[in-house]
Amino acid sequence: MSTTYVPLISSGVAGPLGVLHLPRLWQKASLEAAGKLAAGYPGIGQGYDMMVITALGLNAEEVKKFLAETKPTYPQFEAWIKRQPGVNLSRSNIHALNLSIAGYQHKDETRKGILTANNLPDDGSILGDAINLNNLDDWYEFHQAVLKA
Repeated sequence: MSTTYVPLISSGVAGPLGVLHLPRLWQKASLEAAGKLAAGYPGIGQGYDMMVITALGLNAEEVKKFLAETKPTYPQFEAWIKRQPGVNLSRSNIHALNLSIAGYQHKDETRKGILTANNLPDDGSILGDAINLNNLDDWYEFHQAVLKA
């Protein structure tokens, strides 16, 4: 049995390039490439992962290939991104991407599911943006897989 990991880098974290979610994308895709990503988590999913890849002008398959073959540190991953043809790392592009990430709201069903799992009320008293809800979800999954097990 191999050990798997719940990704705990928040989508609200940026690395030196200033791109929100990029460190989490690196962690998830790297864990998947190593066969160590916890069940239920995509290495590169259709939400924030693809928002970042698309906005920066990257290719998802190339990102996966680089991470799987190279196993880079996070700064090495950012350095690779800088070398990609057509990449858009302008301040205005990163700012617009970060605003879209910070402003993203989950669908009602997703919000309710995460709050219910955490035994929290769905009464507006909890920040309902996707970053904070995803944090709650990750912490719950970590608790279930590691601390409660």
